[in-house]
Amino acid sequence: MHQSSPASGLTDEQRIESAARGLLAGIGRLAQTLFRTGEFGLTRSQAAVLDALEDRPRRVTALAAYTGMAQPRVTVVLQSLEERGLASRERRAPDRRVVEAALTPAGRTLLEDGRRRMAAALLRGLDAGVEDSERAVGAARDALTTLLNAMESETS
Repeated sequence: MHQSSPASGLTDEQRIESAARGLLAGIGRLAQTLFRTGEFGLTRSQAAVLDALEDRPRRVTALAAYTGMAQPRVTVVLQSLEERGLASRERRAPDRRVVEAALTPAGRTLLEDGRRRMAAALLRGLDAGVEDSERAVGAARDALTTLLNAMESETS
C-alpha cells in the first residue's frame, strides 16, 4: 500500500521514511544534550555500561550484546570503571572464564545524580516553552514505547 497523498505528492512510505529520519535525528540530539547536562564525567561508552548494570549484574558477553559494543571494548570500559570504583568484576565458578560485572554503590550514586541533573535540565527547558511539562514528557514516552513495541514485534 504505497498511496500517494495529493497534497504532498509523496507516498505513505516516503512520508513515514522522512518522519523516521527526523525522529532519529531528534532522538540523537536529545540524547547528546541530556548526556551533557548529566555531567557524568564519563564517556558515553562508560555511561552505557553503567546503565546496563543498573538492574542486575551481567556477564561481559551480555554487556556487549546489550550495549552493542564489541566484547574487547566492554572489557576495556569495565576496567576503567573498576579503577574508578564505579563497577566491579568477578569470576564466577564453576566456569572461571565467566566474568560477571556489577554496579558498585558509587556507580549507582553517579548514575542517579546524573539522571537527576538530566531531568532537572529537561524540566527547565520545558518550563521555558511548554504549558504542561509532565504531559509533554509522558506523551513522548508513550510515543517511543509504541514505536519500540512495534519494532520489537517486527524483529521477534
